Amino acid sequence: MSGITIALSKGRIFEETTPLLAAAGIQCQEDPEVSRKLILGTNRPDVRLIIVRAADVPTYVQYGAADLGITGKDVLHEHGGGGLYQPLDLRIARCRMMVAAPEGFDYAASVRQGARLRVATKYLRTAREHFARKGVHVDLIKLYGSMELAPLVGLADAIVDLVSSGNTLRANRLTAVEEIMSVSSRLVVNPAALKLKREQIRPMIDTFGRAVAAREMALAS
Repeated sequence: MSGITIALSKGRIFEETTPLLAAAGIQCQEDPEVSRKLILGTNRPDVRLIIVRAADVPTYVQYGAADLGITGKDVLHEHGGGGLYQPLDLRIARCRMMVAAPEGFDYAASVRQGARLRVATKYLRTAREHFARKGVHVDLIKLYGSMELAPLVGLADAIVDLVSSGNTLRANRLTAVEEIMSVSSRLVVNPAALKLKREQIRPMIDTFGRAVAAREMALAS
């Protein structure tokens, strides 16, 4: 029986996934923040990790280059989620997708008056659907980073981006004016891999589920 490949991204998701992997008896043998390798071995010969950009995790899993992956709800929404089984909300890497605007900008009045807004974001699908539901006309400007800069230099009236602590917004004199959705990371599985490698993958999913439930109970107590 062939091994299991899990797609992960560096940073917060990897860090918060580590305890879940440990619950399944999986320990990465190298630190992805230090190693230049993109394929990392684990203490289990039948499990390896591949390190990819967060936005690419669904694609690797959809096309079978990885059997499982962990990625944010924001990424899945932009991807569309097609061809993926999503058995678990892992409740890690939590944040919120927000509309933010410069301090002093009357966003509510602009929306009520039907003004056409320029909105900078890398989440084009999410932003388009949100403003369409509100009946607000927007010109979407695709950016890949430093979203907060766009309103400061007149490129956009507002931004749509992930917000965690809100410190970056405050440092750039922006304020969150509307929440679009709460975001956490999901476990995604390739449906064909689940059928072919069920004896390996199903126990892993169940273990992750128990670990998530136990952590939530501990946090609630």
